[in-house]
Amino acid sequence: MQVEARQKEADNSMAIIKDPEGNEIATLHAMVDFKNRRVLEVGCGEGRLTWRYADKAEHVTAIDPDGKAIATARANMPKQSEEQVSFLESTIEDFANSFSDQRFDIAIFSWSL
Repeated sequence: MQVEARQKEADNSMAIIKDPEGNEIATLHAMVDFKNRRVLEVGCGEGRLTWRYADKAEHVTAIDPDGKAIATARANMPKQSEEQVSFLESTIEDFANSFSDQRFDIAIFSWSL
């Protein structure tokens, strides 16, 4: 029982602290200019990364097959981002088949491989 409690505590703490030094987002911004770009984020989860660049992009389409994660992302969406960010519950295969007419300047695969 103690092992399970420790694992749950570890899982909870890891869910909160994903990039405490800010290395991930600093590297992303150093590599990519989001200004006026249309972004496809695959594996967006709860929007952990989305909010760190979305304000610079023209539009973000963020997809994830986990419906609960998408619901959380939508619930946490800042009001000013509602027109700029679209969260969709979808796999990349389904998205590609359903939205093949959409074009993006940047694709991000956040923890998706």
